[in-house]
Amino acid sequence: MILADVFFFILRIAELAFAGIVAGINGDYLRSVHNADSWYQGRFIYTEVVAGISLFFALVWLFPFAAFLHWPIDLLISICWFVAFGLLVNFLGGSCGYVFNWDNLSFHRDNQCGKWKAVIAFSFLSAICWFVSAIIGIFWVRDREAQVYRRRFRANPRV
Repeated sequence: MILADVFFFILRIAELAFAGIVAGINGDYLRSVHNADSWYQGRFIYTEVVAGISLFFALVWLFPFAAFLHWPIDLLISICWFVAFGLLVNFLGGSCGYVFNWDNLSFHRDNQCGKWKAVIAFSFLSAICWFVSAIIGIFWVRDREAQVYRRRFRANPRV
């Protein structure tokens, strides 16, 4: 069981780091286009909100109290990350080359395509981490329910 706790802690650290990277790069872009119409920046605002929510929950759930019981929220956040990933890939639309070509992945100020690809990559990685957290949580809860069921019927076989 301790191995699952350690793995879950590592996943939460990764979720926190990936959401922080996405929030930072995306927030820098939103700050630079603050005079633009917010309707056209909707996908970036959505991504920033998802990153903020992910930062909050990953930070709160980093501490080990019933870490596996919030798998529905983990699954919901994973779906939100996959939606953000799809919106960002749709925005890029081949203007910076193939989306999964990571040759120019960079955080330098002058490389906007590299920054977009970094946001896309880390949003996908965050979605995967949240999804794995949800799957582990589902299996953990099912295992605990089965243990309680077995204990109850072993203690009172007439029920």
